[in-house]
Amino acid sequence: MIKKVEEKNENQNNSKRVYVEGPKHGVKVPMREVSLSPTRSSDGKETENPPIRLYDTSGPWGDSEFHGQHELGLPPLRKNWVLDRGDTEIIDGRKSTPADNGYLSDLHAQRSDKRANELPDFDRSKVTTRKSLPQKTVTQLYYARQGIITPEMEFVAIRENMKLQSLKNDLKCSEGEDRNTLVHQHQGESFGASIPEEITPEFVRSEIARGRAIIPANINHLELEPMIIGRNFLVKINANIGNSAVASSIEEEVEKMRWSTKWGADTLMDLSTGKNIHRTREWIIRNCPVPVGTVPIYQALEKVRGKPEDLTWEVFRDTLIEQAEQGVDYFTIHAGVLLRYVPLTSKRMTGIVSRGGSIMAKWCLAHHKENFLYEKWNEICEIMAAYDISFSIGDGLRPGSIADANDQAQFAELKTQGELTKRAWEFGVQVMNEGPGHVPMHMIKENMDKQIEWCHEAPFYTLGPLTTDVAPGYDHITSGIGAAMIGWYGCAMLCYVTPKEHLGLPDRDDVREGVVTYKLAAHAADLAKGHPAAQFRDNALSKARFEFRWQDQFNLSLDPDKAREFHDQTLPQDNAKTAHFCSMCGPTFCSMKISEEVRQYAKERGLAANDNAILDGMKQKAEEFNASGGEIYQS
Repeated sequence: MIKKVEEKNENQNNSKRVYVEGPKHGVKVPMREVSLSPTRSSDGKETENPPIRLYDTSGPWGDSEFHGQHELGLPPLRKNWVLDRGDTEIIDGRKSTPADNGYLSDLHAQRSDKRANELPDFDRSKVTTRKSLPQKTVTQLYYARQGIITPEMEFVAIRENMKLQSLKNDLKCSEGEDRNTLVHQHQGESFGASIPEEITPEFVRSEIARGRAIIPANINHLELEPMIIGRNFLVKINANIGNSAVASSIEEEVEKMRWSTKWGADTLMDLSTGKNIHRTREWIIRNCPVPVGTVPIYQALEKVRGKPEDLTWEVFRDTLIEQAEQGVDYFTIHAGVLLRYVPLTSKRMTGIVSRGGSIMAKWCLAHHKENFLYEKWNEICEIMAAYDISFSIGDGLRPGSIADANDQAQFAELKTQGELTKRAWEFGVQVMNEGPGHVPMHMIKENMDKQIEWCHEAPFYTLGPLTTDVAPGYDHITSGIGAAMIGWYGCAMLCYVTPKEHLGLPDRDDVREGVVTYKLAAHAADLAKGHPAAQFRDNALSKARFEFRWQDQFNLSLDPDKAREFHDQTLPQDNAKTAHFCSMCGPTFCSMKISEEVRQYAKERGLAANDNAILDGMKQKAEEFNASGGEIYQS
């Protein structure tokens, strides 16, 4: 059976999942509310601190009031939203075959899969499969162009603001403004983005209508809590999971899904290869509260026994429909790897490093024909539109080394991505574009600028980029640097990299490290570009740090468990959680403690915390220093 992902006691992190109701459709939008302890002044007076609401991706699994079971999946949150639109119908759908799970026959599956009895196929008896009615378009892009604000659009608007609408006037930054308030915010540099002070449902609709944002939400993935990907919204992160032919199991991948969303993954990509691909994906989707993406060519390749030259449009089309009916929310499709671009990679340091890119390059060369994904693009768009699946147009020629960054092959494919984007929009299909890869810091912005221009402002989704090649084992850091930069420049979603990148399949600890690192990079980008909901959390944590509210510092951090663990390694006692120092400087040399004493000095003398008060405080401290013997270090 699937292991239960251990959830820390909410009382320990002093948080709970709360829901904000939307006025238009009555949607209930989840957030994580962290209660804070009061500020205690030296005279014993207490001042209450308001609770802080944080973006939460854990789904119902993160709600202490929810007692679901993996065998039943999550509740179908969007069921009535889809039904009320009246533009879909229930279909029987295709039946799962042994080939879907990488087997030649039922007998082959029974003999090969010794673990099938431990975790059988997910019970779909209560799961319906839907498709658009004939002549109907059911995509969020279509609705947005019709001027319709869907429940999904209202949901993401409320989610983006995190209930900070009432603070929008205070968030305006002016010269000379006091910085010791929670609502202080620096003016960001957005590089031409159009980020409003408040994210409204109408703004969401308009951004989707223009193709500048997407809400990945297959009509068959009713369990997901909608989110938005776009340059003018919070930077999102993706976590990759999936079994392989040599490691991992279905149970482990479902656990990784829960683990990833617990730490903050906004979407998941199931990159399973080997056996049980269909079964693994079904368990993941039915239990996943965030959008799920795949690379369909991986499963199609398994169906032809791993031989790229044997791939056909018919096999690929069947795989698309199979995954569409399961509820996959976005597909990575490497249609931009054209036959004429393959020779451009011949002088590269590392050639073609994308799995999907290399598969299609080999097919093109084996048949000396144009990429059939490019040739069949219109038919692919029709399938996507029937289920509201978003495109993540793959970057099969992305650079796999610093030496190959920004070369002719990479940018040739990017231009083709722009062409494919416009063609998909004609079918009402939502689109984002994938990007590199390995790019040194000074060459990152060129990638963003060209993508905005050539791909018509469709959202950009990048793997890092990694900014150096010399740190195997630390590539979550080398890529986190590039991710923060490109997120600032306008990238909408960042694909995480774990410490195991280039070395092996990540385990749960690697997943946690990768997700938290990328949440950090995304948040840094949100601060830099001036998202209205970004700095409030920083201010709250800084205030807690200055006031030595240790538990609040832990609870407001991206990884409360690690922050608490590190603190307890040197100061494990309960009274250390209220001490006005940490183990770095100790009680004598804590800069914040000294600053607090200066403020208290000013307050006792009826002085404002201005330059005169500080000078007076410094004078008194000097007198105390000399009176104590003038020694720099005192025990």
